[in-house]
Amino acid sequence: MSELRVKRDPEGTRRRILEAATEQFTKFGLAGARVDAIATAAGTNERMLYYYFTSKEGLYVAVLEAMYGKFAERESSVDLTGLPPAEAIRQLAQSIWTYLRENPQWLSLINNENLHEGRYLERSSTMRETISPVVDLLRTILQRGTATGEFREGIDPLDFYVTLVGMGYYIVSNRYTLEAFTGRNYADHVRQKTISTMHVDMLLSYLRPADNRA
Repeated sequence: MSELRVKRDPEGTRRRILEAATEQFTKFGLAGARVDAIATAAGTNERMLYYYFTSKEGLYVAVLEAMYGKFAERESSVDLTGLPPAEAIRQLAQSIWTYLRENPQWLSLINNENLHEGRYLERSSTMRETISPVVDLLRTILQRGTATGEFREGIDPLDFYVTLVGMGYYIVSNRYTLEAFTGRNYADHVRQKTISTMHVDMLLSYLRPADNRA
């Protein structure tokens, strides 16, 4: 690919670099990913990679930002406004858990960044803003549920969101070790449906006022 073409399509070049870097970081982590391999897969050169992202670490942070951004954009775009609060919680949870199952790259990157104790995510100036739309969506649902008497008061939307995501994340990210340890395949579609239903019931039971719990 000529340098002239790269200059004429800066957004395309940046996008291809991010896509190639996502593959490398997913497979090899930050330490094992190679800048030359990323540049080759993106159809550009290392100089352009450094031009757009400054360093390998800068590119890694950009990949994390893009992955979290896609996740937040998808979840915040789910239209739950016409649904009863309990059903809105159910659909939001299922949407998030489905995304986790369908995007193993996202899980690999998160697991890798946890090995780095989150130090690269801390460099991001936009990461905490990314989560806000999803938490705001959940806050609105909880407020509607409280107003109708379906949900109890005092639920922290961020804590609830972290709990909700954690339920789905654990089952997906640990599916191989869970099968080895328990002999049960939680990647199986029927098993996924069963445990997702259990998780939703647990979440809704927590949200109900004490005198409304079965």
